Amino acid sequence: MLDQTEVLHHLLQGSPLLFFAYSVSASQVLYVNEAYEQLFPGASRDTATQDLPRLLSYLPAEDQAYALTCFTDLANGEMHDDLLLRLQPQPEAPLRWLNVRAHRAVATDGQVLLCGTVQDVTVDHEYTRNADKFMAKKNTTLEILSHDLAGPLNMLQHLAGFFQERTQSLHDPQLEKMVLVMQETCRDSVNLIREFVDSEFAESASVQLKRARVDLTANLRQVMDTYQRSEHLVAKHFSFSSTPEAVYIELDNNKFLQVINNLLSNAIKFTREGGHISLAVAQHPQHVLVTVADDGVGIPEQFQPVLFDRFTRARRPGLRGEKTTGLGMSIIQTLVQLHGGTIWFESREGVGTTFYIKLPT
Repeated sequence: MLDQTEVLHHLLQGSPLLFFAYSVSASQVLYVNEAYEQLFPGASRDTATQDLPRLLSYLPAEDQAYALTCFTDLANGEMHDDLLLRLQPQPEAPLRWLNVRAHRAVATDGQVLLCGTVQDVTVDHEYTRNADKFMAKKNTTLEILSHDLAGPLNMLQHLAGFFQERTQSLHDPQLEKMVLVMQETCRDSVNLIREFVDSEFAESASVQLKRARVDLTANLRQVMDTYQRSEHLVAKHFSFSSTPEAVYIELDNNKFLQVINNLLSNAIKFTREGGHISLAVAQHPQHVLVTVADDGVGIPEQFQPVLFDRFTRARRPGLRGEKTTGLGMSIIQTLVQLHGGTIWFESREGVGTTFYIKLPT
């Protein structure tokens, strides 16, 4: 009868996952299965310890620092989510993505070990990245549509109200009914898209975060590109800046982009035609700071202390009559806090508003 050790050996050797055991105490790779040589062509299981510096050099510089920090934390007993690392052995080689799962263990002889798995998730990552890209574009497009439609439809609704006043003396039931249909159609059409966007955003706060390491700069630039291409639709000017050019951070990409979309949507609501809205990212030693600024009408001073309350009395229609539920800022704060971050703002009436989001790195 096979003993447990032999069964475990066959399981590990037949797995496409790379299993490893590394002794922190001895700075030595104790075990890797056959998948090691499949994942890293040209490498040998017999020289796994000597291969480590070379394999580390295959990671981009920022990923090298990230990996070393995470493994040091693990060795010291701190927990980490899955580590998503980029791998590029040669400059011209296609970029691959590796998912590393590891945990700390203590052997019977007292050695501190890091044990876990490495998996090539390039296909899954590219699929998710494309899904996130189109999800963000869809949300941004809906935001733009809701503002683009609001202006003319609200104007038609006001014109219908004017016609209603001027035709009351005619006492024509059919005409009155037609004017009423015009008013209701305009109002319902504007609310339809707005309610869809708001309800989808509201659901985000009740769903567990799915964190992954992403290039925040690239994702935010993509969102702003869509707004910039639509400047003529909302009659606003958009700008984006980032220092440095790439900022990597662990977050739920979809939910955070919804936060940014909602802040940009609010900025559009309360910025006059021809106004300016900017989005910026800055990396600091211990945090990343994201700012959304506008030169709009600002937030009245009496509303500022209660802006983040649920169903806040600070809710007010936009400059073009855009509807608001009063839930948006509360959900934004909840999602930022779920990421371990903080959000605050500065605002002056007639000057504009700037929102700040501070996220830990």
